[in-house]
Amino acid sequence: MTMRKPTASRSQLRPDARFNSRLVSKFVNCMMWDGKKTTAIRIFYRAMDEMERRLSTRGGPGEGGILEVFLQAVDNVKPAVEIQSKRVGGATYQVPVRVSTERQQALAIRWIIQAARGKKGRPMHLKLADELLAAYRREGEAMTKRENVHRMADANKAFAHFAH
Repeated sequence: MTMRKPTASRSQLRPDARFNSRLVSKFVNCMMWDGKKTTAIRIFYRAMDEMERRLSTRGGPGEGGILEVFLQAVDNVKPAVEIQSKRVGGATYQVPVRVSTERQQALAIRWIIQAARGKKGRPMHLKLADELLAAYRREGEAMTKRENVHRMADANKAFAHFAH
């Protein structure tokens, strides 16, 4: 695999205003549709407030701890391996490969957002709060996706020697 040149977006990514976190900014940017960043930020912060409200009723993390919950949720969804299709002599094999740190983060963010958007009939901030809390508890649709990817990689580890 060849390394890509870094994009300008990485160097220009500013931490968000409330949590001072680059990951939060990245998450909001991935969630944004049609350049409506203010809307995406509002949805994200309302989801964080909702998570904090739900966790505080159960004696969860205190002030500032909600960011830790978010970071842990994203961390829990990150895949260690994935499968790539590789053509070898006319046959296509599903080859398990290690996932780079950057791609792990990108996949985790994408899966959490897709899982939240996949639920119907409720405001996005509630769906996002549900999915992030589920990921924090190592359950939910995004975690299921991660487990399926790991299961596929495990099932195809006989082809691991094709990886380069």
